[in-house]
Amino acid sequence: MALQAPDALVPAVLLGPRLVVLTGAGLSTDSGIPDYRGPGSVSRQPMTYQEFVGGPVARQRYWARSHLGWGRMRHAEPNDGHRALARLDPDLLITQNVDGLHEAAGSRRLVALHGRISDVVCLSCRRTTSRSLLEQRLAAANPGFAEAHGDVLSRPDGDVELDDTAGFVVPDCEACGGVLKPDVVFFGENVPAARVQQCYDAVDALTPDDALLVVGSSLTVMSGFRFVRRAAKAGVPVVIVNRGATRGDDLATVKLESGCSEFLVTLSHARPR
Repeated sequence: MALQAPDALVPAVLLGPRLVVLTGAGLSTDSGIPDYRGPGSVSRQPMTYQEFVGGPVARQRYWARSHLGWGRMRHAEPNDGHRALARLDPDLLITQNVDGLHEAAGSRRLVALHGRISDVVCLSCRRTTSRSLLEQRLAAANPGFAEAHGDVLSRPDGDVELDDTAGFVVPDCEACGGVLKPDVVFFGENVPAARVQQCYDAVDALTPDDALLVVGSSLTVMSGFRFVRRAAKAGVPVVIVNRGATRGDDLATVKLESGCSEFLVTLSHARPR
């Protein structure tokens, strides 16, 4: 049963007793955060983990861009889709997003698969600190930098399009002098095994009477796609809501071309509590 408009009926497979939801960057576009591969998205190559740890120039480029992007992302607010998911309170919400908007909307049973941009980790001593504290240090070490680059384009990872990063000062860990990295999973880096297992356990608990719902993800990267494969192999219905093709379309029970927020609001009213 296909959904043709935001006010159409929700597919019956989403009304079963248990529901696991996987979200991607498309869900946060209504909060002003651009996505990776949606219609109109600019092709881009995110910095890999290997690049980041490869030398100070790459880290300078990363933190200069991220410093500017953080000033915008930290003001983003949950949209109707985030709030609808909090009301739905699925058995597990798996998000590939690092923006923290699900948490801000009040979602409880949640795995932030790729971490949160609001946390910073030292690669030497593994000490975790607040991004807001690092931002104070970055601002103090680079006076006037944000004001001089206020017109650059934002990107999905919470950074911006910027080539001129020479001279940007990157502080080290205050505890040990080590390299600081946002506590998120970069391309080329593995998702922590415990997070993956928690998600697998939730998907494995589903039956053919339940469903896995994917919202706003092209499923291009394996970190999210593996859960779709797992569910489909077990005979669990998979519903994908995304504008444009996804890697999981051939495995979907239902594929819906619909806006994420509109659909989730409709589902939150239709699904039994």
